[in-house]
Amino acid sequence: MWPFGRSRRDVDGSTHAGPLGRILASRLFRRARLPGTDAASLGLLGEKLARAALGKAGLKVLAANYRCPPGEIDLIALRQVRGAEDLLVFVEVKTRASDYHTDPWAAVDAGKQRRLRRCGDYYVRAHPAAAGLERRFDVISIVAAPGQAPRVEHIQDAF
Repeated sequence: MWPFGRSRRDVDGSTHAGPLGRILASRLFRRARLPGTDAASLGLLGEKLARAALGKAGLKVLAANYRCPPGEIDLIALRQVRGAEDLLVFVEVKTRASDYHTDPWAAVDAGKQRRLRRCGDYYVRAHPAAAGLERRFDVISIVAAPGQAPRVEHIQDAF
């Protein structure tokens, strides 16, 4: 139920009152989206760009979209130096179509960091081979504005 009492509905079922409200709610005034800028395709583009950034940094991606009871980790990567595995990197990817209001990395707040740490602990417990490795949490921030080249920022040891 609506917390502030009953909502007013027009004859057509919209909550906008009067003819002006119906016009504002019509499809003509809804925000137009460019093809391929919906959240799913933007997320796939961000993950692809993040994988490329990790490859350039010398990391091998082990898992993508790892789901566990505490939550989800976007990418899990491994750094190998001279044949020895020494660092496990948990990566949160944040992709936005614009940084007008704030940068994408700012969405990784204290609550998200806490969930990512729990997911990292769960992964290490579930994979005994990873138990002796050092861990690092990175954030890859991507701004993919339409008509511009995507801007990728890899923040190592973000938290």
